[in-house]
Amino acid sequence: MFILKNSSSISQVAWLRSPKFRQTGSNCTLTFWYYNYGQSVGAAEMQLFVDGLKQSTVLWRSYYSEGNQWLKAVIQLGRLPRPFQLSLDKISLGFYDGVSAIDDITFEYCALPPPTLICEGPDRFWCRGTKACIDSFLVCDLVDNCGDGSDEDNCNPDLQCNFENGLCNWEQDVEDDFDWIRVQGPTPTLNTGPLKDHTTGTARGHYLYMESSKPHQFQDKAVLLSPLFNPSSKGACIFRFHYHMFGKQVYKLSVFQRTVSNTKGWLLWYKFGNQGNRWIRQTLYISSSKPFQILVKGTVGDGFTGDIGLDDMSFLGCTLYNGNLPTVSTTTSATSVPATLPLNNCTEGEFVCRASGRCIHMMQKCDFRADCSDKSDESACVMEVCDFEDKKHCGWYQPALEHMSGNDVIHTTNTFKWELGRGADLYPGQEKHCPLIDHTKCTEEGWYLFADSSNGEFGHTADITTPVISLTGPKCKIIFWNYMKGSTIGSLEVLCRTGNKTSKLWTQSGSQGPQWNRAEVFLGIRSNFQVVFRVKRGVSYMGDVAVDDITFKDCSPLLNPGRPCTSEEFTCTNKYCIPKDNLCDFVNDCADNSDESPTI
Repeated sequence: MFILKNSSSISQVAWLRSPKFRQTGSNCTLTFWYYNYGQSVGAAEMQLFVDGLKQSTVLWRSYYSEGNQWLKAVIQLGRLPRPFQLSLDKISLGFYDGVSAIDDITFEYCALPPPTLICEGPDRFWCRGTKACIDSFLVCDLVDNCGDGSDEDNCNPDLQCNFENGLCNWEQDVEDDFDWIRVQGPTPTLNTGPLKDHTTGTARGHYLYMESSKPHQFQDKAVLLSPLFNPSSKGACIFRFHYHMFGKQVYKLSVFQRTVSNTKGWLLWYKFGNQGNRWIRQTLYISSSKPFQILVKGTVGDGFTGDIGLDDMSFLGCTLYNGNLPTVSTTTSATSVPATLPLNNCTEGEFVCRASGRCIHMMQKCDFRADCSDKSDESACVMEVCDFEDKKHCGWYQPALEHMSGNDVIHTTNTFKWELGRGADLYPGQEKHCPLIDHTKCTEEGWYLFADSSNGEFGHTADITTPVISLTGPKCKIIFWNYMKGSTIGSLEVLCRTGNKTSKLWTQSGSQGPQWNRAEVFLGIRSNFQVVFRVKRGVSYMGDVAVDDITFKDCSPLLNPGRPCTSEEFTCTNKYCIPKDNLCDFVNDCADNSDESPTI
């Protein structure tokens, strides 16, 4: 069937009507192939007319010429219990030729489930009127899967919400960036978001959507909070929902579970990117030994065609919890050092060993040598070796974040910063610019430290630094592994900060390939300084930088032996002993440079 437009009439309209259909099943889909080509070929749309509803529903649209080609359209009809009719409307504008055509119209999976004589088993449900046998997990999911509504009878309204009368017992999170919006029909922006809800399949029904247009920015988040639920074992509690992620700039939808009220919880599920113009069902099986809550989070992409929709959210096998979740303090102590020190006679320039009360010189604190029997002089220092396993930072910290209060930390979500990561938590496509495996274990479960470039803007920097290191030895060096792969990698620097003076020791910029690369930086003898890893963000999110297995090698300062040096050792001017093999090797092994003196 085709339309040839060759007259000069400014506005021409053509209608192609279907026969009237009585009803459809819950999985009904309409597909057809269309051709819309020409300089003024104009728009085309498919509309749904349901008996008893005055308002029609737009199911599909084509706004302009789409080239000299046949294209496939897939329309999700779903469960339509009333008689309906479809209309393909074509509007042509202007004074140029254009051709529109349609072919191969197909209805799939539109029949109701067939009746059966037997429906047995704990996982099956026998529909009362149609006698169909369906999966019991489809019961009370706000979808008429039986065709007679019997699978939606006697359901607890507190465990389901189709948003026809508000948010039910779901709530908007007050700690996110903006709220989900309840709406009917299409979202305001073309080529993104749903055209209709999932419950009724028409423009009359309501659903929630996340608006991605300005003033909302990339990585802004909207979070929806479920009611609280009692503990559930072995996945007995089932969460069902339908989501819609259509648009070139759709970013991410994720679901979290938490048992503490002022945390974001742990990730249960996520979906990333454009999933097509359709509602998709998702089922999650939830286990918890404590009362819990579900969080549904939508994240804005880098443009206005990134709307996300939610509808028909229900729970099966779950019971509501009549209480509140506990909270956890947002402030933590920097060290585990006791508040009171043991009795001692130490001066202000000395460090008090926590267990014994022994006094040592302050220069012996954080020097990579344990001088106290309990090692308390090295407890609040950077560790000699750090592989970031068990999610430990090993004493490394971020000054920019340390200066924030507990409430400020909540709003650092979009800040360009260092954070722990692993391949198992990457979203699809992120492995193109972030390591899929760590260096320590070479697995997706291994942890590493990385700067996520999907946060921040071009030129932003993030520092992670050691506490002050009192003194190092002449051979001290730092060895680490770095991963810098991506089309817009910025740079990674190793800096030395002494007081207000900062010097650059090592730098690398641009993509270095899809592997971990070893780096070695000589430190030598230094005192009262900090080592800083500084990463600079590139022009886009395709530029994460990661480090792993940071090692301070041979960094403890020289130790006075308190004895005469042997015949195989050289006696430094400061009375330290070093092997004679280290003489005149261009390294200040003695710490006073006497091993490099021309008079030796």
